[in-house]
Amino acid sequence: MDLGLKDRVYVVTGASRGLGNATARALAADGAKLIITGRDEKSVVEAAAELGPDVVGVAADNADPSAAQRLVDTARERFGRFDGVLVSVGGPAPGFLADNTDDQWQTAFETVFLGAVRLARTAAAALGEGGVIGFVLSGSVHEPIAGLTISNGLRPGLAGFAKSLADELGPRGIRVVGVLPARIDTDRVRELDALSGDAEAARTANEARIPLRRYGTPEEFGKTAAFLLSPAASYLTGIMVPVDGGARHGF
Repeated sequence: MDLGLKDRVYVVTGASRGLGNATARALAADGAKLIITGRDEKSVVEAAAELGPDVVGVAADNADPSAAQRLVDTARERFGRFDGVLVSVGGPAPGFLADNTDDQWQTAFETVFLGAVRLARTAAAALGEGGVIGFVLSGSVHEPIAGLTISNGLRPGLAGFAKSLADELGPRGIRVVGVLPARIDTDRVRELDALSGDAEAARTANEARIPLRRYGTPEEFGKTAAFLLSPAASYLTGIMVPVDGGARHGF
């Protein structure tokens, strides 16, 4: 199936590793040109080099108010166009109510929430018909995840923002989508499993609750996200797509 990605230009944040990187790989493999970001310059430049000559790595922090415009401008300067953005950012600090400090909440709000809003707002002003704005969110959009109180507080609000944005931008032919990973086998999920004190036992217990009885791979997530960003998904907007092996049991 041709996703129509050849020569389209996307910005993918948080793409030096994890789910952002997996999505960038899938996009690049189908011919897209990319600006990828990460907070560490060395890591993001190395990640871009691995993805190919049509991928540019830019050190940027989603919390930086100037980052959004700089990324859109870079896409246009390097590749002559801008077709969409995927906002991905590392998960906020784990913990329960008594564990998380004001500083952790503030940092998470700046990166996970306000940074995403700025990127979406900047992208919306630059995109034309056929453009797309995607958000990597979490299964916590639908139900809280124990030990991830900050994520539980912020992700549903960002999903609500994305839904509102879909309504606002739809008449201009701009789509807005969310992707909801659950137990995908990334460094982040392995770190969360390890917090239990027995990572292997935690993984076994989590897999038992997933209908497919296994964690997803980053590649599986990346291919789903790439499809949603592509012209092949041109009539999909305002949706939140779970990539979770069936872990969400509601409709």
